Amino acid sequence: MSVLNPYERFLTGRPVPEILSSTAAQMGLLIAAIGPVRATIPAAPGKWSAAEIVCHLADCELVFAFRLRQTLAENAPVIQPFDQEKWAMNYSGIPIDQALEVFSALRSWNLLLIRGTLPEAFNRRVTHPERGAMTFSTILETMAGHDLNHLAQLQKLAAAAAG
Repeated sequence: MSVLNPYERFLTGRPVPEILSSTAAQMGLLIAAIGPVRATIPAAPGKWSAAEIVCHLADCELVFAFRLRQTLAENAPVIQPFDQEKWAMNYSGIPIDQALEVFSALRSWNLLLIRGTLPEAFNRRVTHPERGAMTFSTILETMAGHDLNHLAQLQKLAAAAAG
């Protein structure tokens, strides 16, 4: 596993653009399978509910949006890490459908940026204070692996809801 991308193991050779393009639709299907009653029930004590997972993904998409743009606009910027548990403290009461809407809109916006980015820009350097030097491409790989990690969690919740 790469220190630069702690989610690399989830990629299993799948193309990053394919993952990034399909996540929102997959989330929608899984949310429908989980259902509104189970959406706010954590899988286990100390674990996030489906609604909290989707809120987290929406927050992360916002963070990734800034990181991608900062990497393209600045020379070797240092990106800001964040404490996901502290951010999650504000998720209570946010409807899962609204979180999915936010994620979907931000992901669409990010995909427009990514698709319009010149190939040479994919090697632009950025530094993550906890992970070290990385590139625009590393951020994309991190996004995709992060998606797959949380989609797997949602799949488990959907399977449990199905009985």
